[in-house]
Amino acid sequence: MIAIIGAGISGLTLAHELQKNHIPYRLFDRGSEPGGVMRSRREGEYLVEIGPNTLLGDADLLSWLDQLELTPEIQFAKPVSKARFIYRDGAYRQLPSGPLSLIFGQFFSWETKKALWRERSNRTVSPPGETLGDFIRRRFSSELADYVLAPFVAGTYAGDPDRLLVSETFSMLLEYEKNYGSVLKGFMKNAGSAGRRQAFTFRDGLQTLPRTLAAQLEALNLNDPVTRLTKTETDWRLEAQSGSYSADTVVLACEAEAAANLLDPTRPEVATLLRQIDYPPMTAVHSVYKRAEVQHPLNGFGGLNPRVEGRFAAGHIWNSSLFDGRCPADEVLFTSFVGGRQNADHVQHPDDVIRQRVHQELVQAFGIQASAPRRQWLSRWERAIPQYDARIVPVQEHVPGLESEGLYVCANWYRGLSLPDCIRKARTLATQLAKLKIAEN
Repeated sequence: MIAIIGAGISGLTLAHELQKNHIPYRLFDRGSEPGGVMRSRREGEYLVEIGPNTLLGDADLLSWLDQLELTPEIQFAKPVSKARFIYRDGAYRQLPSGPLSLIFGQFFSWETKKALWRERSNRTVSPPGETLGDFIRRRFSSELADYVLAPFVAGTYAGDPDRLLVSETFSMLLEYEKNYGSVLKGFMKNAGSAGRRQAFTFRDGLQTLPRTLAAQLEALNLNDPVTRLTKTETDWRLEAQSGSYSADTVVLACEAEAAANLLDPTRPEVATLLRQIDYPPMTAVHSVYKRAEVQHPLNGFGGLNPRVEGRFAAGHIWNSSLFDGRCPADEVLFTSFVGGRQNADHVQHPDDVIRQRVHQELVQAFGIQASAPRRQWLSRWERAIPQYDARIVPVQEHVPGLESEGLYVCANWYRGLSLPDCIRKARTLATQLAKLKIAEN
């Protein structure tokens, strides 16, 4: 039997694929519902995402969802989602969407425009351990790092570009630099090669996916935490709330701290490394206003806040502009993210202070004429997203060595953070484990 610990999207996908291949498994999770960070909540006419808000799908992912019979439930983001805004000099300004708006637009200074042109002949090479921030400054400009990279990394990964490693987050940039001598040349040479990707969700929220997977599983143990994992001469022994289990293979699909606790008896050196992985806190605040109260057109995906602008939130998603059915037609819904590695201290305030600070920022930025939101929800993640900084490198190096003992990792802290990454890794591992089982038999 293969024991999978953790029923987030990685563990659920792995279990589903193993079941398709008739490979015995059992999936354990300490929670009462599947999905990990994928949490959708409906309250009357309101639908909010407590964790991720969208999936970015290519043809392969969409084909897999079709096999799950989820195609009718998919909602693609509206065309306005292509417009992205950055807060600068007191207002949200649209990022250039193409060469003409980049050259003739007012968002970037002429110094940065010249730096973009000169990048094609930039012969510098990335040193070991270079951060994303240093990479962009070296090849382009500080303005690009401060007003594009930093807010993007904060909004997507809750991270700090001056800590995240380019090799662990966007290794493609290093490949372009090495193979073409220019990042821009690399992008132009490979334009379209990765396939078209679209942002989407489901009619009842992203948690539709983990709920669908869970409903099809034959060996899912919810409310059943694994409390101890030990190695015998022939297999692994798991102690769970529901009893004891033997497994020839174990897959850790849980958060790093939980994995560390399980590895303490057998691989304490790996457990120590796992506890060093940084998980900054993040708080999501959902605010609803009457559309007539909001002066801003909200024609876009949302607005991100560069750290250099000193804003309270990392950014605001304009949910009701992206998808129908998030709130009544005469209202608008914002999702604001507070915290992350760049502004972790902002989540130390009490809930009522965070709510009020977010409301004040929305009023100022979007011309809202209301003394308070019509509705507002707040959700905290004390450990939000694992950071791919220098502390994760030794973890990445040690994990492959566990496989000879029948111990595998399929989690967002190993070799890929995004939801599509986790789904892809789980499907790949399922194929690998199925081949091993066939070979053993």
